[in-house]
Amino acid sequence: MNSIFKRWLLPYLWITLASAVYALGFCWCYDPNQIGFGGITGVGQILNHFFPILPIGTVVIVLNVPLFLLGWRLLGGHLLVSSLYAMLISSAFIDVINLFFTFEPMEPLLACIFGGVAMGGSLGVVFLQGATTGGTDLIARLAKLRLAWLPMGKLLLGIDLVVIVAVALAFRSLYSAMYGVVALYISSLVMDGVLYGLDNAKVAYIISDSYQQITDAIIHDIDRGVTILQGVGAWSGAEKKVLLVAFKQRQIVALKRTVKEIDPAAFLIVCEAHEVLGDGFREYKQNDI
Repeated sequence: MNSIFKRWLLPYLWITLASAVYALGFCWCYDPNQIGFGGITGVGQILNHFFPILPIGTVVIVLNVPLFLLGWRLLGGHLLVSSLYAMLISSAFIDVINLFFTFEPMEPLLACIFGGVAMGGSLGVVFLQGATTGGTDLIARLAKLRLAWLPMGKLLLGIDLVVIVAVALAFRSLYSAMYGVVALYISSLVMDGVLYGLDNAKVAYIISDSYQQITDAIIHDIDRGVTILQGVGAWSGAEKKVLLVAFKQRQIVALKRTVKEIDPAAFLIVCEAHEVLGDGFREYKQNDI
């Protein structure tokens, strides 16, 4: 029963919560301030502006139908079922919130910041559950099959820019597009932070004559694996041992202290590592983003 809850029910609970935050961010920050929003929701903004009788959430659902038919063939059943749920529940939340609440316009820059954080964070959570909210999220997920090296946030950034310009034209406001770009950039940063930043890790390269002592200390005291590489000094021609260590962000102080206490003259390089797959880190999953 516990495994069923973790595998099936828990992801949909996260999707429901994230969809509620998504809808609140749109209704509170974007819609009343006429900030350009990308994707199918942005198209819904345009149609609602010219035809107020059309609810934005309902328009999003209708326009997503052909995209989901395309996605069913390319992505498979599980992703499309969870995405269909996310799209329906987020769109329904938008219409329900707009039905019962009327938010007053706020300072546009605050709307960009808080709206971007809310939208980016909620979309990141939805993606982590193996779903999308449809629209350009689904287009980006499909594009990811061919452009696997591009982060999801950057893919959405490019796709949504076109719609933001269209929204600005509909509102006849350059500021709508400018604020929309700011909000979209913040959203993409937060989304990539949720998707990849939580797996934040670093890689260290250590060159020292006391390599064996440093290796033993890292393995036993910091509980991290070490790979010993062969190196040659370009100027001296002397053979060197280069230690390669992948470690968590929180372990950087302990690692530097350990290396320098053993060999103050050790040469240490620390690099960012956005994704580390393997023992002690994240496991690879099929259709990983």
